[in-house]
Amino acid sequence: MGFSKTQLIGLRADDFRHPLDLQATTALKQLPGLDILVRSLLGPVAEQFFYLNNIASSILVGKNQLPHLHKLLLEACQILDLEPPQLYVQQNPIPNAYTFAMRGKQPFIVLHTSLIEMLTPEEIQAVMAHELGHLKCEHGVYLTLVNIVVLAAGLLPSWGAVIAQSLREQLLQWVRCAEFSCDRAALLAIQDPKVVMSVLMKLTGGSPTLAPQLNLDAFIEQARAYDAISETELGQMLKTAQTAQLTHPVPVLRAREIDRWASSQDYQRLLQRRQIEYNQKADSKGGWRNW
Repeated sequence: MGFSKTQLIGLRADDFRHPLDLQATTALKQLPGLDILVRSLLGPVAEQFFYLNNIASSILVGKNQLPHLHKLLLEACQILDLEPPQLYVQQNPIPNAYTFAMRGKQPFIVLHTSLIEMLTPEEIQAVMAHELGHLKCEHGVYLTLVNIVVLAAGLLPSWGAVIAQSLREQLLQWVRCAEFSCDRAALLAIQDPKVVMSVLMKLTGGSPTLAPQLNLDAFIEQARAYDAISETELGQMLKTAQTAQLTHPVPVLRAREIDRWASSQDYQRLLQRRQIEYNQKADSKGGWRNW
């Protein structure tokens, strides 16, 4: 990581939360009893299930186990002003990463081996920071429900399936919006938009052999072409239908969003404000800036 990064002491989720995330989260909070249902009934079961799965079939990363990954996690947590969660590496041919957290419990992040093999160390840290964004924004309760409802929607009969499908659509809409906030967390940790966009590019069409050959500038142009499709009513309708059942926005859209935010005054002001506050605290402590 070739340059000194701004450490974001006192960073709050609302400093970087995407407006669509805020809007979708507010809508979910209007559903009575949803939060209590997950915390009291579904959450503890899911938490125990995932914990046992990780202990049984994943590698717990630490200072004595894959220490290079442990160091990347600690650096990202330090920049984002967040307590480190547990980090697991799991053998899986599908490139993916996910997080689980119920407030007050032990959160964790899981990285698949195929994802690690495809990315550079800085890109791996960007993925970690994206997952840390879920923790920073306290997405854990609804993320748990997304996983449960997506799995259960096809199993419920008659009227139960109708209710589940309606809730499923609302939750999928929320999680797609939440991903934009987490991409911003990745940018705040890495502080180079090209690294974040490179991760998205490799998730779109990469592999350990193809990844080094991909052209980021061409991918950014591709993202702009995706935007142009919205200029017609038919194009907009097709895009909506394409994404309705996805848990993530399409990668080109995420790349476009992070490119825009990285160029915004809001992003620059946030880094500058946090740098000033960090320097002031450093000076008051006798100069502990070099970490």
